[in-house]
Amino acid sequence: MQSIRELYKIGFGPSSSHTIGPVRASGIFRNKNPKIENFKVTIYGSLAATGKGHHTDIAIEKTLFPKKVEIIWKPDEELPLHPNGLFFQALNENNSVVDEWTVYSIGGGDLKDSKGILNDKIVYKHKSLDDILSWCNNEGKTFWEYVEDCEGSDIWEFLEDVWRLMKATIINGLENEGVLPGEIRLPRKAATYYMKAMNSTGAVKNRGLLFAYALAVSEENANGGEIVTAPTCGSSGVLPALLYFLKREDHITDKRIVRALATAGLIGNIVKRNGSISGAEVGCQGEIGTACAMAAAAAAQVMGGSLRQIEYAAEMGLEHNLGLTCDPVGGYVQIPCIERNAIAAGKAQECAVYALFSDGGHKISFDRAVQTMVETGRDLQSAYRETGIGGLAKGWKPFNK
Repeated sequence: MQSIRELYKIGFGPSSSHTIGPVRASGIFRNKNPKIENFKVTIYGSLAATGKGHHTDIAIEKTLFPKKVEIIWKPDEELPLHPNGLFFQALNENNSVVDEWTVYSIGGGDLKDSKGILNDKIVYKHKSLDDILSWCNNEGKTFWEYVEDCEGSDIWEFLEDVWRLMKATIINGLENEGVLPGEIRLPRKAATYYMKAMNSTGAVKNRGLLFAYALAVSEENANGGEIVTAPTCGSSGVLPALLYFLKREDHITDKRIVRALATAGLIGNIVKRNGSISGAEVGCQGEIGTACAMAAAAAAQVMGGSLRQIEYAAEMGLEHNLGLTCDPVGGYVQIPCIERNAIAAGKAQECAVYALFSDGGHKISFDRAVQTMVETGRDLQSAYRETGIGGLAKGWKPFNK
């Protein structure tokens, strides 16, 4: 598996596969052709179907600026390796093609071409959580210690930066108000949810605060703000919301939070390696489901869970999101994406608490849940995999048209 540095990417929303991935690809192709003034980029499949709402064209144009860019959309045509395909062409002054590159944005900002995944350096020797559990039990170590052994001690400085940005995104999101960009004209809710929660008590206050934190991150993402993929932009609110809530309400130290981020990253990495975190490939179960599993595992750890209880929490977080479709209304990362982050944060907390009340024993392993998620994703019709033509997105029109 790759380093968790490749899971927690710092970038700008609203979509890791539709903005961060294409930005990275555009930068690579531009640097390969520094003297070229004209580019043509053809966008295929799911990437093209919801690319306008995800600002894919804007992201590519900004990255290649001041070069001239022609963008061609082919939503009804898929390239062979992934639904999110890009075909770059560099054109000389005679409009002849001098270089070309087919690349895929495979989720979480990662890229893949005919040679394989870019920057695919193997850091972890184990490929499954069962194997990692066995190793940890034999060595008497925790999941976060396993991460340190594989990544090196400098991983903590990286994760501290990740946590600082996560906190900053929540704080910004709680302050910012107004309407999110796009035809939906969706108003931000994080600020009002936060104020209502602060004026409540007990369980209502706690759940309201958790919702507010998740909304804050997701709304910043939808507005094109700076976020951390966890594991994607569209699911970036779940993990930071729950960890921020636990820090404030249960007085969890930053050191323990950062260790929980290491464990959460390990969980997300396993899904990336053995499944998928791409909504275009497996639906939202790969995004929100993975984020819920990551947050559940992190919460179980900071609340004192055993290795088996942490694994159980992660398994439930994924299991109870199986079959979740990716159907962004209007192609925007707003409906149902923003609400889903809030609900998944609450579900992750419930999974962690449920696991902690158990002895950690359960029948379905996390690895089996990942395998089931992949199988379920393959069975989903393409209309429910980020194409914007099925589910809630089907037939949606702006109210003023």
